[in-house]
Amino acid sequence: MASAKPLGLLLVALALSSHFSKTQAQLSANYYDVTCPNLRGMVATAFLFQMNLIRVITAPASLLRVAFHDCAVDGCQGSILLNSQPGVTDEKLSKRNLGIQNLDVIHSIKSTIEARCPGVVSCADLIVLVAHEAIKYSAGPTLPLVFGRKDARFASTGNADVQLLPADATVDQVLNAFGQMGIDTAGTVALLGSHTLGVAHCANIVNRLYPAPDMTLSQPMNLFRLNNLKLQCPPNFNSFTTIANDLTNTIFDGTYYRSALAGRGLLTIDDRLANDPRTKPFMQNFGMNTPAFRQSFKDAFLKMTSFKVLTGSQGEVRRDCRFVN
Repeated sequence: MASAKPLGLLLVALALSSHFSKTQAQLSANYYDVTCPNLRGMVATAFLFQMNLIRVITAPASLLRVAFHDCAVDGCQGSILLNSQPGVTDEKLSKRNLGIQNLDVIHSIKSTIEARCPGVVSCADLIVLVAHEAIKYSAGPTLPLVFGRKDARFASTGNADVQLLPADATVDQVLNAFGQMGIDTAGTVALLGSHTLGVAHCANIVNRLYPAPDMTLSQPMNLFRLNNLKLQCPPNFNSFTTIANDLTNTIFDGTYYRSALAGRGLLTIDDRLANDPRTKPFMQNFGMNTPAFRQSFKDAFLKMTSFKVLTGSQGEVRRDCRFVN
C-alpha cells in the first residue's frame, strides 16, 4: 500500500488546486464571442499569412517559446513583449531569453486584430493564441484555450534573469518551477517535450562540450554524438549559431523523448529527464505513446497559461504590445 501523503503537503496541494481552479474560472473560452467575434479564425489566418511571408522554418518553435517565457516570469501577463521605457526594463535583454525571436509576427497579428477589434484583445491572450497556432502548424494537437487575461504595466530584466530556468537546470529546478504552476511530473515532462521543435543556440550547450565533455550523467553522450556537436558548435561559435533540437524539429512529435532516452538529448536537462527515476517513466511512455504525450501536453499547457494571470481591472489591454498605454 502506498504511504499516505504528509498533511502539510496535502494542504499545499489542495491550496494549489483551489487557486488554479479559481484562476481558470475567471478565464473563459467564449470571452471574446461578443467583443471580437471570430478572433481565433482571424489569428489563424494572420498566422498562416505570416508563416508564408517570412518563410522561417523555426519560427513556430520560437513563437511557442514566447508563451513559456512569458508565463515563467511573474505569470502570463504579456510582459515579455514590453520594450524598455520609464518604469520598465525589457525582459528580452535577459541572457536567459536567448532565442526569443520572430516577435514581429505577434506585433503584426496584433495590428490586424486592432483594426477589427480596437482595444479589446490583450497581448497576454494573443501570446497564447499564437502559441496554439504554432503547435497546430507543426502538426501538434488543438489546445483547449481560455481568455480574459489582461496585460501587465511592468516588466523587469532582473526578474527574467532570476525566474527563467538556466540551460543546465536540474530536474529538481524544473519540477519545482512547473510545480508552482500546479503542474505535476507528467505534465512537466510533457511540456518539456516542446523541445522537439526548433533549434537551440550553441551558447546553451557549450557547458556540455568545453573545456571537457559533460560526464555527469549515468548515460553520457557517446563519442560520435560529442564530436558531431563540436563540429556544429566549434569553440569559436558566434552568438547566432544554432543546432536542431532533434531530427524532426519542425514536427510536434515524440522524437524528443526517444532521442533523449538513447543518449542524444541536446540540452543538459533533456538527458537529465531521461536519467532521473522520477521523470524517466514518463519520457518512456511519451516516446512510445504519442496520444498520451499530446493529451498531457494539452492539460499542462492550459494550467501553465493560466498561471498568475491578471483579470478584470488588474491590468490593461495594450494597443501596442511593446508599450504600456
